[in-house]
Amino acid sequence: MADIVADWGQGAHSALVEAGIRQLPYVPDGGLDTLLRLCEEDNQTRPTMLSSEQEGVGVAAGAWLGGERSALLMQSSGVGNCINALSLVRTCRFPLLMIVTMRGEWREFNPWQLPMGQNAGAHLEQAGVIVERVESAEAAGETVTGAAALAFETMSAVAVLIGQRAIGVKHFGTPEDGSGSINEGGGNA
Repeated sequence: MADIVADWGQGAHSALVEAGIRQLPYVPDGGLDTLLRLCEEDNQTRPTMLSSEQEGVGVAAGAWLGGERSALLMQSSGVGNCINALSLVRTCRFPLLMIVTMRGEWREFNPWQLPMGQNAGAHLEQAGVIVERVESAEAAGETVTGAAALAFETMSAVAVLIGQRAIGVKHFGTPEDGSGSINEGGGNA
């Protein structure tokens, strides 16, 4: 794993803890590695792996009904899986905070990531979600803090899109060298 100079996950973790987030439903993504590791190590948040992103909307609804706050974590390719489920947020009027790590942007190498990566923000906005963006690791904490306040104080759906510049460039190693995939300047992909 490469040394991390500035990792957006550190600021986001502090912001989530400060906002009282307890449940973190997520679909695994390398861009979330640092944030998930920090959440697993603290005794305040509970990451829960999902099999599909739309399940996280239901988990968030249940958390809210049970008196807890949650944040749904996913990669941009999973946004399309949530569109129908997002109607639950509007109809039942509960807060939803999402953190979405982006693909299909700056220095993307995988053409399959382009369609949703280029359109995730627009799809979320069409579904009634307020969208904020993070383009540098240093801005993550402040942006997540503001998004959490907006979501929970106004009972709204808010997504923070973490741009590829903040995450780092993904490189996939060859099976022969055993390197797997890494984020340049970040953690494992």
